[in-house]
Amino acid sequence: MIKTIEYIDGVVRMIDQTRLPAEKEFVDCRTIEEVGHAIKTMIIRGAPAIGVAAAMGVSSGADSIEASTFEGFYQELEGKCDRLGQSRPTAVNSAWAIKRMKNVAQSNKSLSVIELKSRLKKEALTILTEDIATNEAMGQHGQTLVADGNVILTHCNAGALATAGFGTALGVVRAAVNAGKNIRVLANETRPFYKALA
Repeated sequence: MIKTIEYIDGVVRMIDQTRLPAEKEFVDCRTIEEVGHAIKTMIIRGAPAIGVAAAMGVSSGADSIEASTFEGFYQELEGKCDRLGQSRPTAVNSAWAIKRMKNVAQSNKSLSVIELKSRLKKEALTILTEDIATNEAMGQHGQTLVADGNVILTHCNAGALATAGFGTALGVVRAAVNAGKNIRVLANETRPFYKALA
């Protein structure tokens, strides 16, 4: 499985998708602003992957808040979340993840700020784990519809890079291959990042 995005010791590490396929490089984001920049500049792409990145960004942003009361903490967190949401306003998974993280904060306002930061990190990691598990389950269900010898046509960004690491439509292909099926895939569009020539 490809690890598109990870959260290691407070650092959000993601594959720089603007460098693919020629180079495989990673970008480390240490602040919510850096995560927002990575989303805006398409370093990370694909709706599920963007949602995971947003959740990790919220956690990273929470860690930088120095307020000692919930009210002060949440007011600052909300401002950071609003700015993060503007990094790609049409990204539904980003809005969903940000809202989920804010709901977790609201539901745990009785915790100390230190405990609340830890709870938000746990939620971001849960969102990562859920994305992988959901796509693996979809792959298992979908592969039951794929017969040995099938040819599958894919369109758009539906592989591991679009998610936290398993893939949506290509997760079905991955599961079918893992089940021992001999299939062919025709990728008519993959949408690599376009860089205009100077």
